[in-house]
Amino acid sequence: MRTGVALPNVTFRTRVRDESIEGPNPFRWQDMTTADYFKGKRVILFSLPGAFTPTCSTYQLPGFEKNAETFRAHGIDAIYCMSVNDSFVMNQWAKSQNLENVSVIPDGSGEFTRRIGMLVNKDNLGFGMRSWRYAAIINDGVVEAWFEEPGLCDNHGEDPYGVSSPENLLEYLANAKAEAAA
Repeated sequence: MRTGVALPNVTFRTRVRDESIEGPNPFRWQDMTTADYFKGKRVILFSLPGAFTPTCSTYQLPGFEKNAETFRAHGIDAIYCMSVNDSFVMNQWAKSQNLENVSVIPDGSGEFTRRIGMLVNKDNLGFGMRSWRYAAIINDGVVEAWFEEPGLCDNHGEDPYGVSSPENLLEYLANAKAEAAA
C-alpha cells in the first residue's frame, strides 16, 4: 500500500451485542463497511497474523490500547485492530484483552487484506491465509502513512515486529507534529 491511496470498499461481517435478544448469546450480525470505519476520521489501523497469538497479544495490541490517549492528543480519532479472523474470535479476543480504546475489525474471509496486498500464506504455522503485520494512519479513508514489517512473503520463517509497533507510530506522529510547528 502507498500513501495517498484510498482503502478498498469492503463489507465486514461483525457481531454486535443487542440487548433485545434474550438468552446466553445476545448478539446479532451487523454489516460494517470501509466507509463506516474510516469516512471522516483520522484513525490508526493495524493488522496482525492472528488473534490470541503471542506478539499480537503481548505487545502490539496492548501497546496501542495503553497509548490511546497519547494517540488522541496527536489527532487520532479511533484505533482499529484487524485480523483475518471471524467476528466470534475477534470479539472474544477483545474481551480477553479488556479493550476500552481499540476496536477490532474481523476480516474473516481476508478480502480487505487481499485487496491491499497484505494477505500471505502461513501454512508453515498451520494458520492458512493471514495478514502480514502492518500499521497505517488513515485519514478519511486514504492512507496518510504506512508501516509494513520487512520481508513480506508466504510462509515466512519469522514474525517480524517493530516497524508497525505503537511506539514507532507515536514517533512518526510526534515528528510530523514538530515539522508542522516549525
